[in-house]
Amino acid sequence: MKWREMRVVKLVNTSLLLPEVKKRITISVSNDISTDQRVQKQCRALQNEGYEIALYGRLLPNSKPVSRPYFMKRFKLLFNKGFLFYAALNTKLFFTLLFAKTDIYYANDLDTLPANYLASLLRRKPLIYDSHEYFTEVPEIQNKPLVKSIWKFAERVCIGRCAIVMTVSGSIAELLQETYGLEKVFLVRNLPYEKINIQPYSKGEIGIDQNQFLVVLQGAGINVDRGAEELVEAMALVKNTTLLIIGDGDALPLLKKMVGEMSLTETVIFKPKMPFDEMMRHTAAADLGVSLDKNTNLNYRFSLPNKIFDYALAEVPVLASDLVEVKKLILEFKIGEVLPEHSAKAIAQKLMELQADRSRLAEYKKNTKRLIESLNWQTEYKPVLEKMKTLG
Repeated sequence: MKWREMRVVKLVNTSLLLPEVKKRITISVSNDISTDQRVQKQCRALQNEGYEIALYGRLLPNSKPVSRPYFMKRFKLLFNKGFLFYAALNTKLFFTLLFAKTDIYYANDLDTLPANYLASLLRRKPLIYDSHEYFTEVPEIQNKPLVKSIWKFAERVCIGRCAIVMTVSGSIAELLQETYGLEKVFLVRNLPYEKINIQPYSKGEIGIDQNQFLVVLQGAGINVDRGAEELVEAMALVKNTTLLIIGDGDALPLLKKMVGEMSLTETVIFKPKMPFDEMMRHTAAADLGVSLDKNTNLNYRFSLPNKIFDYALAEVPVLASDLVEVKKLILEFKIGEVLPEHSAKAIAQKLMELQADRSRLAEYKKNTKRLIESLNWQTEYKPVLEKMKTLG
C-alpha cells in the first residue's frame, strides 16, 4: 500500500474512534419544575435524541425534591409575583444563561423569553420559544394596559430571533403566525408522552364511599373565574355525588370558604398538589373529569388544558366548557360532553344526566383509549426535533 493511501486509511480510522459530541441545550421555565409536565416531556425527548440538558426553574417554599437524569438548577427569588418577580427572574436568568456552556437556548413561555433573547443575541446562539399559552391575553393583565403593552412589545422584539416557535393549540399557533408574520409555528399539544399503566385508587382508599358518583377537578391553575366557583355551587344541587379538587391556585381560599358556608365539607374534598403519578392514581378513581374555563379572554378561548389529556390518559370521561380547541377535541374523539353554559344549575343538570346514563359514560371511557392510542407527545414533537437538527 502506498504511503498516501496508508495515511488516508489511518485518518479515517482515527476519526471513527472520536466520540460524538453532544449538543448542549439550556432550558428555562418560570414554573416549579417538579410539577411542570410539559417541560419534563421536552427534556425526556431531547435527552433521548442525545442532547445534553441543563434545566433552570424556580424553587418555591412548597417545592418538592426532584431527581432527574440531567442537570437542574432551581432559583429562589425574593419576589413571587408582579413586576419585581419578572424583573428578578429575568435578571437572574440572563446572567446565568450568558455564562452557561450551551449550543441552544430554549425559553418556556414569554416570561423567560427576554433573558433568553439577550443571552442568545450576545452569544450568537439559536433560540427556541415554547409558548405555553397566549400570554399577552391572560386575564391577569387585561385591565393593566401598560403591563400588557410591555409584554406585547417584548414578544414582538424577541420572537423574530427565534429559530423555532411552538405552542399548545392550533388556534394559538395561527394567532402567533398572523400577529408576528411567522412562517411556521409548530403545534405541540400537552399530550401524554406515552400510554402508561395507572394503578387507580379505589374510592374507599381516598376516603369516598364506593357508591358515590366521583367528579374530579385537578391542575396547578385552579384560579378565580375558571368555573370552579360554579362547580362548588352545583354540588349543593346534586345527590350521591362527591367533588375531588386536586392541586392549587388562587381560587382555593374562596372555594374552601364557599364549601364551609354551604355545609359541603362532606361533599367537596380538597387535596394539595402532588407528584404526577400520585395525581393520576387519584384521577383514575373518578367517574368524570371536569374542565370549566370560561370564555372571558383569548387565552382561555383558545386554550387546550393539560387536564383534558390527563383525564383521557386515566380513562375518565370529560365534561368541559364550550371553548374552541376543547370542544373540537371532545367532539372528534367523543370522550365526553360540552357544557352549554356556566351556571351552577346547568352544571348540576349535566352531572345528574351523566350519573343516570352509565352506558353513555362507558362509551366515552372507551373512546379515551382511542385518543391516547392516536395521539402522543413523541409523534407531535418529532417535527420540532427534525428542525432542531438543522440549527447551527
